[in-house]
Amino acid sequence: MDISGSKPVRLSKSTITELMIPAYANFGGKIHGGILLSLMDKVAYVCAAKHAGNYCVTASIDNVDFLAPVEVGELLSLKASVNYVGTSSLVVGIRVTAENVKTQIVKHTNTSYFTMVAMDDHHKPAAVPGLILESRDEIRRFAEALKRKDLKKTNREHLKKIKTPLDMDHYRELLVGQNCHIAI
Repeated sequence: MDISGSKPVRLSKSTITELMIPAYANFGGKIHGGILLSLMDKVAYVCAAKHAGNYCVTASIDNVDFLAPVEVGELLSLKASVNYVGTSSLVVGIRVTAENVKTQIVKHTNTSYFTMVAMDDHHKPAAVPGLILESRDEIRRFAEALKRKDLKKTNREHLKKIKTPLDMDHYRELLVGQNCHIAI
């Protein structure tokens, strides 16, 4: 395989660190999930654009699990790296941590994978450089991204199968014991 034009992961690794301020908080005093998602999207863009050398758009986000709350006054760090590249798409892995600056306790709050697509000047998908894998972790991350890609495809196929015409008898059986009431 010709690696000319390919780039190592390290060249596009990106980190954004931001102080969590009261304006970002919800009524419970924790940072809004939407703020975290916006920051994750921003770091995914930076990382993807650095690798692609083009404008990139978010195509999908895999599983955003909020593992721990983020508090006002904490420093949020979002670390991103390109884990996988296709023809025009890139998967950016993001690890989010929050640090209490008084106690210096750092907690892992999120991990997610953003699929980004590189776009050319005519708003069409653009080819992205190959990825040079320089460590065992980078090889593992690339392989895991391939597995997640296959799982997403399988999941999409399963979801198509469960979207069936409305069969009230089937749905009534399915909803027995669920926390809902049919009122029609």
